[in-house]
Amino acid sequence: MTASSDTGVQHFTTRDFRLQSGGVIDDVTIAYRTLGTLSPARDNVVMVTHGNTSGPQMIDAGGSAAEGAWNEIVGPGKAVDTNKYFAICPNMLGSSYGSTNAASIDPKTGTRYGPHFPDITVHDIVATQRALLDHLGIPKLVAVVGPSYGGIQAFQWAVDYPDDMRGIAAVVTTPIASRDRVEETVARLLVTLSQGANWNGGDYYDHGGVHESMTQIRMATLKTYGIEARLRDTLSNPAEIESAIRKEAAEWAKGFDANSLLILAKALRGFDVTKQFSKIKAKVLYVLSRTDKLFPPELAAAVMPALKMAGVDADYFLLDSEYGHVASGRDWQKWAPRLREFMDSLG
Repeated sequence: MTASSDTGVQHFTTRDFRLQSGGVIDDVTIAYRTLGTLSPARDNVVMVTHGNTSGPQMIDAGGSAAEGAWNEIVGPGKAVDTNKYFAICPNMLGSSYGSTNAASIDPKTGTRYGPHFPDITVHDIVATQRALLDHLGIPKLVAVVGPSYGGIQAFQWAVDYPDDMRGIAAVVTTPIASRDRVEETVARLLVTLSQGANWNGGDYYDHGGVHESMTQIRMATLKTYGIEARLRDTLSNPAEIESAIRKEAAEWAKGFDANSLLILAKALRGFDVTKQFSKIKAKVLYVLSRTDKLFPPELAAAVMPALKMAGVDADYFLLDSEYGHVASGRDWQKWAPRLREFMDSLG
C-alpha cells in the first residue's frame, strides 16, 4: 500500500479481539478511508478520528452535514495537507458506516447482535485503530486529529499509546465525560426509541426499523449542535427552518443504526484521561468553540492548567464562531491556519 489519492472505503478484519472488559469479539471489521500518499517509510500518517454520528465520509464531500464536515480541513493544500500527509479515517467500532456494530452478524448465533452487542469502551475503539495500523505496517503517527467524539479518541490515543504520535489536535471535545451526563443521554435515547412501535427491545431489524424515532433524536441533536445558526444564513421563516432540520435529520436517520447510538454513548461511561495526563508525550492542540453548548469554552479553564501541570506541551485555541458544536467544519477558515501551524511544528 504505497499510493492513492483517494482509495475509497476499505475494510480491515481482525479475529478474537479482546475487549477491556475481558470479553472477546470473534470477528471485528473496521471500515476506513484514506486520502493522500503513504510514504515509502510509512512515516507521514495522520489519523483523523470522526465524531459520534459521522464516519469516514467526514473527509469526503457529500450531501449531509456529517459528510464532508472536514473536507476543508483535510485535503491537498489544506491544514492536514494530503500532498504531504497520508490521512486515514477509520469508522469507530460499534458505529455505523461499515465497522462491526449491532447490525452485524454474530458468528456464534448466526443472527444480528442487536441489543446484545458487547459493551465497549473508548480504549477498545482506539485499540481497533492501533490494530488497523499494525496491519498496514504503520508503527507511528504524525498526529491524531478529530472533532467531538473524535477528540475524545485523540485524547485516548495520547494516553494509551504515548510513543505512537508526535501530536494530537483535540477539537470541540473533552478529556473527561460526566458519568451522570452519559447515563442521562442513554436514558433519554432509550425513552425516545422505546416509544417507536417497532423498537422490540432493540431487535427492530426485522420489524420495520425505527426511522421516525431516529429522526426525532437527530433533530434534537442538531439543535444542540447549533444547526439553527447555520440555517439562518439562508432561511428566515421559523417553519422553513424546522422543515429543513427535519429533512436533514430524516436523511441521516436512513443510514445510522439506533443501537450504534446506544453503544457509543455507553462507551463513554467512565471515560476520563485527566488522571493520565502525565503519560502524554505528544504535543497537544486543544480547540473549543465559543458558542458550543456541548463542550463550552469554560472547559479550557480546567483542562489547560492540568495539562501544563502534567508537563504536557499544550496550546489552546478559541474558535470565535456562531456555529456552536459544528464550528470546526463550518468556520474552518478561522482555525485551519492554527492547525496548519501545529502540524508544521510536528516536523
